[in-house]
Amino acid sequence: MEFVIKISQFLLSLSLLIVLHELGHFIPAKLFKTKVEKFYLFFDVKFSLFKKKIGDTVYGIGWLPLGGYVKIAGMIDESMDKEAMAQPPQPWEFRSKPAWQRLIIMLGGVTVNFILAYFIYVAISFTYGDTDVTTDSMKDGFWIENKLLLDVGFKNGDKILAINDEKVDTYYDVRKNLVNGEKYSIERDGKQKEIVLPKDFLGQLSSAERKNGTFKLRIPFMVGSVPDSSVNAGADLKEGDILLSVNGRELRYFDQVESRLDDYKNQSVNATFLRDDEKINRDLKIDAIGKVGIFPASHNSRFAELGYFNIIHKDYTFLESFGGGVDKFSEQVSGYFDQLGKIFTPSTGAYKGVGGFKAIFDVFPDQWIWQDFWSLTAFLSIMLAILNLLPIPALDGGHVVFLLYEMISGRKPSEKFLERAQVIGFFILIALVLFANGNDIFKAMTN
Repeated sequence: MEFVIKISQFLLSLSLLIVLHELGHFIPAKLFKTKVEKFYLFFDVKFSLFKKKIGDTVYGIGWLPLGGYVKIAGMIDESMDKEAMAQPPQPWEFRSKPAWQRLIIMLGGVTVNFILAYFIYVAISFTYGDTDVTTDSMKDGFWIENKLLLDVGFKNGDKILAINDEKVDTYYDVRKNLVNGEKYSIERDGKQKEIVLPKDFLGQLSSAERKNGTFKLRIPFMVGSVPDSSVNAGADLKEGDILLSVNGRELRYFDQVESRLDDYKNQSVNATFLRDDEKINRDLKIDAIGKVGIFPASHNSRFAELGYFNIIHKDYTFLESFGGGVDKFSEQVSGYFDQLGKIFTPSTGAYKGVGGFKAIFDVFPDQWIWQDFWSLTAFLSIMLAILNLLPIPALDGGHVVFLLYEMISGRKPSEKFLERAQVIGFFILIALVLFANGNDIFKAMTN
């Protein structure tokens, strides 16, 4: 069921982004009376799952979910329709239109992606507001169990005071600075110290196992569910019960559970739980590997009520949400350019973190939470727009570069040159796709 939820979110988000991106090319093409021969979601290699011709355009769904396209008459694109291009130019063709019209058509897709992302962030601001956790309320610091972070000098329970000499106020400040963070000011056992990350930290992080995350909130062990197959199926525990102690020893955080239970393998212990506002005692069985067979739950609002950290929330009025959308949009755009900068700087090793379709699939949660879905869709829309603007022939950005050259110089590149550039661009894209998805395969095999 979890796979079905993830794949449904992945396909819905991808389909929405592709259709709207291609619509961004389709609409100005129609406005400028340019013939659009095909409008496709996914690629129709050899055959289509669905197609229907309406007017001059064939609308369809391909079977290969690697993107989508609009085929505009008289345009040198991935179809490489040399036969049509060998004919004399017709007034309804792309190549017959003024350069400024062709530029608008080519920029239409990324423009729609940027606009879509912005309005999603506006809607998120108005509907959900902003929720965060203040770092000074985290009395015992962060939960850190990622081996790489431990190897570079962090310890579980460290408090993060500043990153790159800029004060950290919220949990979001820590997460958003993960890409550019180089120097961390921390507090440990009442003393301050600095940790400087190695230059290739991002590369090492990309190659390491990701199951332990990075900097996480320290939370208690809250019972989520007890399956019938559990050694503690009859322990009379309910969802929301919070583990407070084991054999009289306080156990405040989830990250303390594994080491504590490891001392009681194949034994029973007396555990104290908090149920609502009442303490209850239960006998728990520990299996041979130190597990209790209880799935944990996470409800941050409940943890905040118990004093584990403070949650701050900001609501937006309808008008204020437009400003909130600007902040979120500009921050994500800036952050993604920072990521690209790191990726194209080999010494950082960040290129090792480049992922393909599996990486995108993995970012979707295994529960359908609309706020998360729309946040991820907005980010992917920005990613799609920026990647399409890269000056690579066969991408929108490549076409834009040639059009700008034509508008500035007054000379139009020959169709033969554009055909060759398209072929080169196509091979560059294939190489990038193979590299990204190859990274996914390599990580799946090694982690």
